[in-house]
Amino acid sequence: MNSENWAKMHGATVHFPIALILCSGALDALGFFSPVPAIRRGLHAAGYWTMILGAAGTVPAVVSGLVMSKGVMLGHDTLRLHHLFAWPAFALIIGLATWRVLASDFTARKAPGGYLVAAAFAAVLVTAAGYYGGEMMLGH
Repeated sequence: MNSENWAKMHGATVHFPIALILCSGALDALGFFSPVPAIRRGLHAAGYWTMILGAAGTVPAVVSGLVMSKGVMLGHDTLRLHHLFAWPAFALIIGLATWRVLASDFTARKAPGGYLVAAAFAAVLVTAAGYYGGEMMLGH
């Protein structure tokens, strides 16, 4: 597969996890503030699945990005900025998904505040990584 195809594959695979991670954080935040237990449980359940699917979606995004960059982990210029946000975002998203899987009572009570702060930080990181990825692709 040539580099243009890998670039297309990377572009196609990154949007799915970005959207799901942002959605997961929003759902859990809404659940955190909901006074109705049934609504809170539903929002946290939706937050759980969007986080799990988003984390799973990061794997093809990272693999295609590594192939596209020929294994360069940081690079220079805009690629460096992209990776300085993408790698911590990837690690944090995997950590958050692991937390969700291991915290079996997460949907039965309010989300821990620390989780929500970490999810918000992951959203900032993934947004910044996406911004610099777009800058690379557009040639700015």
